[in-house]
Amino acid sequence: MPQTPLKIVALSGGLQRPSRTLVLVEELIEGIAQAIPVESHVIEIGNLVPQFGAVLYRPQLPAAVEEALVALESADLVIAASPVFRGAYSGLFKHFLDFVHHDALIDKPVLLAATGGSERHALVIDHQLRPLFSFFQSHTLPIGVYATDRDFENYQVRSELLRARIALAVSRALPVLRQLQPQAERAAAPRPQLHAVA
Repeated sequence: MPQTPLKIVALSGGLQRPSRTLVLVEELIEGIAQAIPVESHVIEIGNLVPQFGAVLYRPQLPAAVEEALVALESADLVIAASPVFRGAYSGLFKHFLDFVHHDALIDKPVLLAATGGSERHALVIDHQLRPLFSFFQSHTLPIGVYATDRDFENYQVRSELLRARIALAVSRALPVLRQLQPQAERAAAPRPQLHAVA
């Protein structure tokens, strides 16, 4: 019987294209997909900013942003990646997450990633992103991936060290993700039809 694919939803905080953050997200998805069946969806913050940037409350959001939030909240695995600005994740990345229901990500595995101009921002994963998802009571996976501009060439990964970090993050995530597969299969199984007894 074929395995039910895990639903991966990636939140890419890049505000423009091309985007190194988006490239990193796609590499992480590909690494996981090589090991287990997945169904992936990428939410690009840059595409949605005009629709939520000035909104304060979730009921005021347009349908496209609400659909992105529902996808994130219903994922089996979240990949959360942001470029670093002034030592932290971007304000618009955080603003999008402000609309997520505070109970929606409890115990959900989250793979953290970030991109920045230099190594001086590498601690953003543990000092900024991990506490953010701790608020949501998410299960942040043990290895995050940080990449600098020098790790890319023409918006493609060129650094073998970055490829090794991606491979390590994926390998450490897989035991958790494989435990989720039976849950995904139960959720996808057809429910028995109930028939009224005359």
